[in-house]
Amino acid sequence: MKLILSLLGVVLLVVAAVYFLMPADQLPGFFPGHTAGDSHIHTKHGIVAAAVGVVLLAAGALMGQR
Repeated sequence: MKLILSLLGVVLLVVAAVYFLMPADQLPGFFPGHTAGDSHIHTKHGIVAAAVGVVLLAAGALMGQR
């Protein structure tokens, strides 16, 4: 379970980086918020992905201490 939580946390941190660095028209098609011809950054999506990623990494770390 610790490995799964840690991997999901890392994946969500990578997703957050993609949201912060790429405009909406350059996001992969399966990402929520992908819009053709739109050039704004999805900051809220990035913040949520980063927050959930950090929580999952913390949960994985806390499980490792038990």
